[in-house]
Amino acid sequence: MAKQDYYATLGVPRTASADEIKKAYRRLARKYHPDVNPGDKAAEEKFKVISEAFDVLGDEEKRKVYDRFGVYTEAHAQAAKSGAGMPFDFANFDFGGGGGASFRDIFAEMFGGGRGGGRAPFQQAGRDIEQPVSVTFEQAMEGATVKVALPSLPGRAGETITARIPAGVDNGSRVRLAGKGYPGVNGGPPGDLYLVTNVGAHPFFTRKGDNIYCTVPITVPEAALGAKIEVPTVGGKAQLRIPPGTQSGQKFRLREKGFPALRSPGTRGDQFVEVKIVLPSVISEETKELLRKYERLNPENPRKSLGVE
Repeated sequence: MAKQDYYATLGVPRTASADEIKKAYRRLARKYHPDVNPGDKAAEEKFKVISEAFDVLGDEEKRKVYDRFGVYTEAHAQAAKSGAGMPFDFANFDFGGGGGASFRDIFAEMFGGGRGGGRAPFQQAGRDIEQPVSVTFEQAMEGATVKVALPSLPGRAGETITARIPAGVDNGSRVRLAGKGYPGVNGGPPGDLYLVTNVGAHPFFTRKGDNIYCTVPITVPEAALGAKIEVPTVGGKAQLRIPPGTQSGQKFRLREKGFPALRSPGTRGDQFVEVKIVLPSVISEETKELLRKYERLNPENPRKSLGVE
């Protein structure tokens, strides 16, 4: 099995500084940490791989050993200290595809590989592909079927396929399409295609996790006396009770009106509605007199707690 390229795993060049390696690791660790992706086995495995890479490249002495031998083990570390080369060891030899011919290629030629009988050529799975796909806020909420133009690959002309985007995706969610990646080598299985979702913005909804937030204006009488008002949700309209004495900026919860939880089927987030008291743009003389009377009947200083008049 081919060795892991620690630099490629962290997405840094071989000339990267220690700070660049540390920053790359922290960025990936925040993305794939098990606490951020509970129950996601793929993310857990990815976190282990990047942690292994940083354990070596983040240590100056280990990195020197890795740069010299292309792999890090205690045996390689001891060899580096003694100044000796490593004995020929098939366990540590790279049989995978790097630059030039690999041992697998040589063995395929010697023992098969199309020159008469012997072993069949070495089969290798195709590489995976990541491709961005844009969906609307509503499509991310409800799920959608979208058309995706696949890139032209060796052995396959570009084509357009239909893909199902599950409800609950967010920016950066990955939707797997099995077998739609690069073709395999010598009859090996093709890789997979991962659609990376980019969710469009909404005119008045914002999203945080699986919850939705919006601001709804209310009138002075509605805030003072209480009312039942209609508020928008992604799925339509909903009734919201405004209790008497509601203050501007007060928040109300509409349970299970948020996004479906992508990894917890059957559960949804909530919608939070923040109310904002608005004054009429034009106030008649009669209304002004009513407000003056209200002020006389209800003398109060809302700034008293600040120590000002």
